[in-house]
Amino acid sequence: MQLPAIGQATAQRNMTTLYQNAHSPERVPFNALRYLDVVAILIAMIPALALGAPAVGVIVGVAGWLVQRAVQMVDFRATARVDDSLRRAGIRWFEAFGRTLLLAVVIIVAAVAGGHKSGLAAAVVVFVAYSVAFVVRLISGPPAGKEA
Repeated sequence: MQLPAIGQATAQRNMTTLYQNAHSPERVPFNALRYLDVVAILIAMIPALALGAPAVGVIVGVAGWLVQRAVQMVDFRATARVDDSLRRAGIRWFEAFGRTLLLAVVIIVAAVAGGHKSGLAAAVVVFVAYSVAFVVRLISGPPAGKEA
């Protein structure tokens, strides 16, 4: 597959050429790296529980991470339709801090529900998932399409 050169016309995106565009070399392939954090915590959850990590903390941490990722995906799809880049960046900034607050609440809930060790387990899950997501973002570079 060869990408079009700079200045070269790309395939049109309308209903009459939808089928042709689906098979064009310009089509963006599924990026599995984007979900590496989710895969990593789901796989790491099994040995963590088998080795005796507090179940409440691990499960609450994983559930919290999955919820915040779902919120992120919904937000990115919703804000992609916002034409004003400053407004879109503001909404995404507000949403990012909200997701961070959600993860802090998840850690506190795990600590209250299962004790200090459960809170620590939830914090480790969030730390590992965030670290994987951060590395993936560094490797992936800037997002395609509209700039936020």
